[in-house]
Amino acid sequence: MKKIFADVIPFRGSHYDFGFKQGELLKDSILIKNRERQWKVRKPLFRIHMDETRQVFKRLAPFIWEELLGFRDALEWPMERVLLEFGGYRVNIPPSGCSIYVGNNYMIRNYDYHPKTYDGRFILYQPTDGGYAAMGPSQKITGRSDGLNEKGLAMGYTFMNRKRPGDGFVCYMIGRLILELCANTEEAVDLLKEIRHRGSFSYVLFDRKCQIPYIVETSPRRVEVRQGSLCTNHFEIMTEENRYKLDDSKKRLEIMKNNQLNDLDGNEAFRLLNDPDHGVFSKLYESWAGTIHTAAYFPQELKAWFVLGSGQEPYTLEFSKWLDGEDLPIEKMEGEVDTEIPFVNMEKADWYR
Repeated sequence: MKKIFADVIPFRGSHYDFGFKQGELLKDSILIKNRERQWKVRKPLFRIHMDETRQVFKRLAPFIWEELLGFRDALEWPMERVLLEFGGYRVNIPPSGCSIYVGNNYMIRNYDYHPKTYDGRFILYQPTDGGYAAMGPSQKITGRSDGLNEKGLAMGYTFMNRKRPGDGFVCYMIGRLILELCANTEEAVDLLKEIRHRGSFSYVLFDRKCQIPYIVETSPRRVEVRQGSLCTNHFEIMTEENRYKLDDSKKRLEIMKNNQLNDLDGNEAFRLLNDPDHGVFSKLYESWAGTIHTAAYFPQELKAWFVLGSGQEPYTLEFSKWLDGEDLPIEKMEGEVDTEIPFVNMEKADWYR
């Protein structure tokens, strides 16, 4: 078992100042050094179009562009490199897993991916220059893999396929845009219909009204909307987009369906996803699909539970109290995972293996 951690990073202020602060934290960090080693081995299968990217952000979320400028100034990098690392536009995404279960006033999500991609950062950000306050784990620093905003909108996504990627935003930047731009599920659905999508993902949206959540199936070719409370790694409407092998995805979905009949409370549903004995938690780290964290979001209470790996009581993050000005009682969350693969936020990663 490997002991891992995630830094808890709270910030209140402008997006530029937030970007600058994060750049200072990242400068000369092992995470950045691992990224540098990565690009020596893995060549990007895309191009950075700075003018187009700037125009897209300026139209949709100009304050996030200001955050990228803060990164540029703190790290003293050319803007092209900032966009390569943190821009979230036209980036290729490897396969991954993930399972999401929504119940009575909760959304629980297993984030299944590869340790060499994990930031190890949980962000609480309250902007002063536009956008809603939100909390959630970062992905590629500026993006969010899942999270909850001040309006009580919770979001998580699941990977579908790598077929024919297009020009557009990647999943984790879309997650960030949803949390900062949308007050409810209806606004999030409209956003997902409006923007261009680089890859194929399902986005699960749940807000404080606690009605049946929306699941938005997206690809570079089209977007479809349905309602449902369970999601793994295959489309229900756009079945032509699905991968050939779906056994694991359907198995995890069936396990959650069978337990849904029992009307689980939040704690029971969290254990269903986080306890490896139940069959939803994944140890397929070598295959880019091992469970790294389990997060639960409670839209009405504006709080989250969070566990790295499995086998421990979740950390509780009281977002509502933090929004009211209270300091967080924790600076770091720790856990254990059953893998020897390096985590890029804490140890040297060998990209040649």
